[in-house]
Amino acid sequence: MEAWYGWLGLSMAGIALLGAAAGIPTAPPPDAGAAAATIDRVTAAEYAATAEHPLDAAEIRLGTRRVGLRSDTGTAHATLSFGPVTPVEAGESALRDVLYGTPPERAFDSPTEFRQSVVDARANASDASWQPIDRTLIVRRVSWEGVDVVLVDA
Repeated sequence: MEAWYGWLGLSMAGIALLGAAAGIPTAPPPDAGAAAATIDRVTAAEYAATAEHPLDAAEIRLGTRRVGLRSDTGTAHATLSFGPVTPVEAGESALRDVLYGTPPERAFDSPTEFRQSVVDARANASDASWQPIDRTLIVRRVSWEGVDVVLVDA
């Protein structure tokens, strides 16, 4: 190439190619499928069960039938095969106590109160927003006096 504008065009193309290569993520997006598989294993269990799953994301969105994970490398969603599950909101609550091991008969005064707490939590999950993750995904299946529920939190 003998013209200066040819070299300038070639330089600009090289810079654009370098910029495009730098914008490619260096890691895959979070694995929402593995988190959903952990939830499904507990949900499908016939008896009381508990599981934990490490998360490689910065934020999570838990619904009654879907889980979403988001990080700097992307966003991933997975649909639960079994459900619905009950996402437990952050903060102090009797439902959170049950998730972390307190028997429901100690956390609630009656099965009716337990059932209503589950119904309320599921209703709140219908418009769930992204929440920061500060620990692993925790899933627990419990039954008490006809109230059979799978609690989930991260």
